[in-house]
Amino acid sequence: MPEDKSAQLEALRGEAASCRACPLWRNATQTVFGEGPADADIIFVGEQPGDREDQAGHPFAGPAGLMFDKALAEAGVDRRRAYVTNAVKHFKFEPRGKLRLHKKPNASEINVCKRWLLAEIDILRPRLLVALGATAAQSLAGRAVPIGRNRGAVIEVANAPRVFITVHPSSLLRLPEAVDRHAAYASFVADLRKVGEIAAALPRGAAA
Repeated sequence: MPEDKSAQLEALRGEAASCRACPLWRNATQTVFGEGPADADIIFVGEQPGDREDQAGHPFAGPAGLMFDKALAEAGVDRRRAYVTNAVKHFKFEPRGKLRLHKKPNASEINVCKRWLLAEIDILRPRLLVALGATAAQSLAGRAVPIGRNRGAVIEVANAPRVFITVHPSSLLRLPEAVDRHAAYASFVADLRKVGEIAAALPRGAAA
């Protein structure tokens, strides 16, 4: 029942808040756990919280998250039916003056944090998982998954049989030219539209 799942998620969130399994907790403000309904149809998995997420304590709360919400709406995917989380729950960064610049998690950090992601999946048992970018895909698959070659495909892995592969919305923000960003955004919306169609055709628990 959703109520039971909600309680399980809250208990897991409380446990993750005190995680000290890797060094990332030392500099991060807090653990940023996943959020969404306990009966979510889709789990979207990103890489890690960014600067704003680390401060706010919520996933996908920064510029990439705003773009993600806009793209979901345009794709016709109900954001209220989605659960969003990250492969790594602490912000990894490099200080640069007053700024904290994103730094990619390494394989060890991804593997250590995977227990939380797998627990979220086990509780929610959604219709479909979506890997947003290479780190999320690596976490779910347990190996490197080239995004260019697998984008738009559904791959099967041991812990999550159905995983849709696409880019992370932050990659769109890094494109230098407006025309490139426009085309990349349109492709991302098309991917999310496909996600909605695939999820609608699957039974609950298909991704668990």
